Formats: sequence, C-alpha cells, structure tokens
Amino acid sequence: MDVSSLMDVSSLAMPDIAGLSMSMARNKTLQDVGTALLSNALSVQESQGAATVGMMERSVTPEIGGNIDARA
Repeated sequence: MDVSSLMDVSSLAMPDIAGLSMSMARNKTLQDVGTALLSNALSVQESQGAATVGMMERSVTPEIGGNIDARA
C-alpha cells in the first residue's frame, strides 16, 4: 500500500483562513458601525422628545383659568 497517496491533502478543500478572517473582521466593523448609528439615532430621538415635552410644558399657562371670580 502506497502511504504517500493517503498523505496527499492537496485535493481536499482547505478553507481560506486569511479570507475568512478578513470577512469576519469586515462583518464585525459593519456591525459596530450599525450599532453606533442606532445609538446615535436613539440619543437624537431622546433629546427631541425631551425638547417636545419642554415645549408642551411651556405652552401651558397654569395661572390662566385657575381662578374664577364669580362675585359679579
């Protein structure tokens, strides 16, 4: 039996380790960018919501209509 033919692994499909590593790094970077963008969008929405609440609070004047003079 010829052992050299059993040891020949050139016909096996070997994964491209460098290519896989670069692909995984690129995917990680894209995921990190997406997470940062979503975090920024959430922060903007929170500040806009707080500004809206502030405008609504300032638009209400509690002293108007609080006291009715019914003695007339």
